[in-house]
Amino acid sequence: MATKQGNDRLAVLIDADQGQHGVLQELMSEISRYGTGTIKRAYGDWTEQNMSKWKGLLQANAIQPVQQFRYTKGKNATDSALIIDAMDVLHSGVVDGFCLVSSDSDFTRLATRIREAGLAVYGFGERKTPAPFVAACDKFIYLEILKPEVEVQKVSAQIDGKETTAVDEVDESAIAELPELEPLVLSALEKTARDDGWCSLAALGGQISRDHPSFDSRNYGFSRLGDLVRTQGYLQTKEVASGENGQHIHLHVRRKPAQ
Repeated sequence: MATKQGNDRLAVLIDADQGQHGVLQELMSEISRYGTGTIKRAYGDWTEQNMSKWKGLLQANAIQPVQQFRYTKGKNATDSALIIDAMDVLHSGVVDGFCLVSSDSDFTRLATRIREAGLAVYGFGERKTPAPFVAACDKFIYLEILKPEVEVQKVSAQIDGKETTAVDEVDESAIAELPELEPLVLSALEKTARDDGWCSLAALGGQISRDHPSFDSRNYGFSRLGDLVRTQGYLQTKEVASGENGQHIHLHVRRKPAQ
C-alpha cells in the first residue's frame, strides 16, 4: 500500500535522449513534492558528444547514468532499457510510485501497466508530449513551467566578419494547447460541489487533476491554485476557518450566482 503522498518512495527514470539537462535541478525539486527519489537513473548513450553536459548535473543530484548504445542508426534502444528496468523495479516492490521523465509516447503502455499494479505515475515532459502518454499518468508536469524564466536560445553567427546572435525560431505547432480553463473548472466544480454549490479548494483541485492529469495552475501563470481561482470572474470564493480558535483557514469555491 502506498504511503502518504510526500513520503512515497519513488523511482525516477529519465530518458536523457529526450530530456532537458538545463532543467534537471528544478525537476528534482519538483519531484520532492511527491516523495523521495530512492532510485534515480538516467538512460542514454553517454558516448555521444552532446551528452557531456549531463555529467555534472547527474553527479550533483546522485543520479546513476545507465549506458545504452544505439545499436542501429535511427533506432532508440534507450526506451527498451528504461522499460525493462522499470518492470524489474515494479516487481521488486521497493517503491510506491514512478517518475517517468520523457516526452516520448512509447512510455504510454509502461505508465498504464504501473498504474494497473496500484502504483502512482508522475510524468514529466515538454509541451510536445503526445496526449496518450499524458493521460496515462496520474499527474503530468510540463517541463516548461519548471524553468525559472523563459529561456531564449541564441545562436552565434558570423556576419560581415563580426560575431552576432540570432534568436532561434520556436516551432509553435509542437506546443500543445492548454485546455480552456472555464469549462475545465466548472466541470470539476459540478462533480464536487455540495448542495449549496460550495466546495473546498482541495476537493476542486483534486477533481481537476483526475479529469486532466496535465493540469497545473502554473500553466496559466499562477503559482497557486487559490490565486488562480480568485481571478476567475465566474467564480465566487470565501475563506472558512476551522480548528480551535479558527487557526486553520480553508478556501471554498462556487460558481458565481447569476445576476
